[in-house]
Amino acid sequence: MTTFLRRNPKYRRPLLSAAVATALGAGLFLAGGLGLAPWPAGRSDRHEAPPTEQGAHATGADPLSTGITALQAHLRQTPTDAVALGTLGLNYVQQAKSTADPTYYPKAEAVLKRSLAVEPADNFTAMGGMAALEAGRHRFGQARDWARRALAVNPYNSSLYGTLADAYTQLGRYSEAADAVQRMVDLKPGTPSLARASYVAELRGDTATARTDMRRALQDAGGPADQAFARYYLSELAFNSGDPAAALTEADAGLRAAPSYTALLQARARAEAALGKTDAAVTDLTRAVERVPLPEYVLQLGELYQSLGRTWEADQQYQIFRAEQELFTRNGVTPDADAALFEADHGSPVKALVIARRGIKSRPFLDSHDALAWALHVNGHDREALAESDRALALGTRNALFHYHRAMIHRALGDTASAHRDLTRALALNPRFSPLHAPKARAALTAVARGN
Repeated sequence: MTTFLRRNPKYRRPLLSAAVATALGAGLFLAGGLGLAPWPAGRSDRHEAPPTEQGAHATGADPLSTGITALQAHLRQTPTDAVALGTLGLNYVQQAKSTADPTYYPKAEAVLKRSLAVEPADNFTAMGGMAALEAGRHRFGQARDWARRALAVNPYNSSLYGTLADAYTQLGRYSEAADAVQRMVDLKPGTPSLARASYVAELRGDTATARTDMRRALQDAGGPADQAFARYYLSELAFNSGDPAAALTEADAGLRAAPSYTALLQARARAEAALGKTDAAVTDLTRAVERVPLPEYVLQLGELYQSLGRTWEADQQYQIFRAEQELFTRNGVTPDADAALFEADHGSPVKALVIARRGIKSRPFLDSHDALAWALHVNGHDREALAESDRALALGTRNALFHYHRAMIHRALGDTASAHRDLTRALALNPRFSPLHAPKARAALTAVARGN
């Protein structure tokens, strides 16, 4: 079993010069520019940090926007400063995540390429920026390659190992991801590295270790934003384990530390909906969408409305989701699991399968296998769907939605015993895993138990 608690070795090379860090705000490179943590707030797309306005609203200032403005002014005077260009590119990537505005990705690519043109050999800042950019665009093979190039220049940068770990995870190379996380922890044990260690454990179904590592991440938090970040994922772990009351407690604690940490509103809304506090859930999700209109927030709000019979409001959110997917695609982001599941559940089964097949090529991760399985199922290809569903659960991940999907595939194939087993498992893991699908799972379990 992988451990993430080895002794932290002495740094043999500085990450960035003090002058650069002071003048250019390059601390974003170490903490935020490459992503504070491994995944976002979403039901299936969890490879990068949640867009939380973590520097801005958690502390009452907006250092990211301020840093971008300062870098732009600096580059007007010194347009060939490779480190400034690389840092600006990283900041643009982070701004895309923080605002759910993918138009920052082309801007990031332009300045990162300028940085690499000025300094192509030892420019680990721009190489790391390219890795973060490609991860943001769901091009994980390219993200892995850029992270490797950056680490060849600076093998003592823990954030680069985090980016490499994220890429390996999304490429389905879980042992290599765990090794990269171990190296990250060795170099710099703290919130970003311990959060990734938690995710490694969660993927293999070891939720106890995942919680322990995330508690350590909370203990090591350097400020309100890091505290809120750790609380968010503790809330997620509690919710996914079928304990919405604990999830709500964690989300509330995080919001006390950082009242404007948007991802916590989404987490609190999930818990509230599971606890029957649907008015509060709608209020919190609406606030989250108004702050940061992430597609996964929009989709969650739409499905909550649909579960409440508020069809018109649900359709409005689904229209917004489609528009956002088009915007992301136009700016170079490859649609994958969320887009495929949306089409399978609310749109075109044929389109769902096209998206899912394309997504599995660039991101052969567990979520992508599940999305492909569900897309195949709604198109009537249940034998192939079952193989993909088995791949989604191959690591032992405790995911109620995955088990629900596999149950319905088994049922379509006439295997009622296996359907009963997976439905029971899904509802044991989290009886209120989705306002739409959990009731369907309960109804299906009743029908299967009656022999229907």
